[in-house]
Amino acid sequence: MGEVAATIKIMPESPETDLTDLKNKLEAVLPKGSELYGSKEEPIAFGLKALMLVVLVGDLEGGTEQVEEAFAAVSGVESVQVVELGRPV
Repeated sequence: MGEVAATIKIMPESPETDLTDLKNKLEAVLPKGSELYGSKEEPIAFGLKALMLVVLVGDLEGGTEQVEEAFAAVSGVESVQVVELGRPV
């Protein structure tokens, strides 16, 4: 099958959430067979920023589902949403 690059939008619980710390926690819970490819912060409103992570997903059963579930279980995460799927560049 090969690898797929999934762009995942992580909304923190509050504007005070340390996004660097949150990113480190998210990277630590990545399931085997997936890896962090890139990240950036995206301003939303009123000081709130989303964390946009690009995750390479290999031959994981269920595609991005395992990654989404792992991210959703991390303390400080309000929501997880896959916004784009494609081939890694």
